[in-house]
Amino acid sequence: MAVEIERKFLVLDDRWRRLASKGSALHQAYLVATKGKTVRIRTIDGRRATLTVKIRSSRNRREEYEYDIPYTDAKEMFEHAQGVLQKTRFEVHHQGYTWEVDVYSGQHRGLVVAEVELEGVDDTPPLPDWLGAEVTGNPLYSNRVLAKGRIAPTNATARLRIPRYTCISSTKNSGRKPAKSTFSSLEANQDGAEET
Repeated sequence: MAVEIERKFLVLDDRWRRLASKGSALHQAYLVATKGKTVRIRTIDGRRATLTVKIRSSRNRREEYEYDIPYTDAKEMFEHAQGVLQKTRFEVHHQGYTWEVDVYSGQHRGLVVAEVELEGVDDTPPLPDWLGAEVTGNPLYSNRVLAKGRIAPTNATARLRIPRYTCISSTKNSGRKPAKSTFSSLEANQDGAEET
């Protein structure tokens, strides 16, 4: 079992690409998709597959169980999914942290999101200057919700539609760490947070 604590941001532009790994094509589907529990099937680069169970154990923490499964089984399970989405994932290393940058395709083309996994809720990674608004806990940017077909504002339009969901103070372009109290506001807002 792994514990998942992460922060999620929109991406402003393509500056991250010069530092990125080769991308992996991800197709993922949800067999169970509730606010507190998800069962996800994912194929990676059309060659391998995983089954992931996520269970919310507190406002800002999820228990995660992930298993490799036969690719053909995953393709069959897609037929029973509640929702499907497609994206390409890149990794970008920045000052000791690995950021996963997801470039969505299909009906979510134009949406680019970066996530960083944290060791604990007080962890404050240096933020790259190519990050935009923070969308941690915003249900519009939950993969579970996106897979069901709900369209999230893209990076170009997000500033017009999501300011009430921004949880962390605007330190993203300075490289400074956000104040600890700003992360507490995220904890207070997690009742509406969605699974990824």
